[in-house]
Amino acid sequence: MSDRKTALYNRHKAMGAKMVSFAGYIMPVQYSGIIDEHLNVRKNVGAFDVSHMGEFEVRGADAERWLNRMTTNNVARLEVGQIHYSAMLYDDGGVVDDLLVYRFEDHYMLVVNASNIDKDYQWLEDHLEGDVELKNISDEITLIAVQGPKAEQLVAKLADSVVEDIVYYHYREGNVADIPAIISRTGYTGEDGFELYVKNEYAEKIWDALFETGEKFGIKPTGLGARDSLRLEVCFRLYGNDMDHTTNPIEAGLGWIVKSKKRGGFIGKEAVLQAKAEPRRKLVGFELKGKGIARQHSEVYIDDAIIGEVASGGYSPMLEKVIGLLYADLPNDKIGTEVEIDVRGRRIPAEVVETPFYNR
Repeated sequence: MSDRKTALYNRHKAMGAKMVSFAGYIMPVQYSGIIDEHLNVRKNVGAFDVSHMGEFEVRGADAERWLNRMTTNNVARLEVGQIHYSAMLYDDGGVVDDLLVYRFEDHYMLVVNASNIDKDYQWLEDHLEGDVELKNISDEITLIAVQGPKAEQLVAKLADSVVEDIVYYHYREGNVADIPAIISRTGYTGEDGFELYVKNEYAEKIWDALFETGEKFGIKPTGLGARDSLRLEVCFRLYGNDMDHTTNPIEAGLGWIVKSKKRGGFIGKEAVLQAKAEPRRKLVGFELKGKGIARQHSEVYIDDAIIGEVASGGYSPMLEKVIGLLYADLPNDKIGTEVEIDVRGRRIPAEVVETPFYNR
């Protein structure tokens, strides 16, 4: 099956994007260059096409109760207009996916990772019970992230209502460039900004409006390469690297989204409580002290003993250092612990450091 195109594919090509295959889509990995785009998001504002992400609608009288069982955070505490970060777990505590849950007046919306859309939908469908209707609307939605210190000024110029008072992890429905949109104060960069959900038919119009109005704010199109380096600097987790079916949310440092005392429990609860009581490893930050990039699955040593492996690694344009996240067997998770990481057959010195690496 060939890769699919988002509704903004032609815009990316016209802007000179380097396109790559990612999660079943042809996506822009970079335009002017990963470092240039990264630094511009930290300084000005960048626009990302993240339409490859998945969206599911959940409706019905039992939607809240069912979602609370399917996810780790407490859906019952969500108010209309609010969003929270959560996870779905297997019975053994392994992570099915991490996701966002949006609470609307008459339904919920789940935003899931692009590579997991089919798997997540099947998992949810297999566990349907009660008066619950599940619908995959991923193919209908264009999602544009507008991120950076000047994102608020830009979106405020285009919106027909006040957006400055939308607080973090809340959303509002309104018009942006005269286009109906969900205006969500969320993002994956560690900067202020919004994620705009619109119907595919409006994708090019809103993209063009963002770049026309955003010119004076220093807007640049930004690809998946910078999206990854931005999220790594602030230690936002990436499914498939920092967590998957072999890891639990406690060792991944996501215990704060696991509400084990909520009514009704959730799938994987017993395994998570066991992991909390008897932790064996932990996801920690590291800084490489020599040349090279430590990539996923690189082995981590103390003397000649393997004590863990790299989850995510890359170059930090803000710190001008090679950084990353690794799973360390306890008690080798302490800040200041000196390790060596196998980088293409060479052991490079590294140190466990405080996270996040970068604070806005």
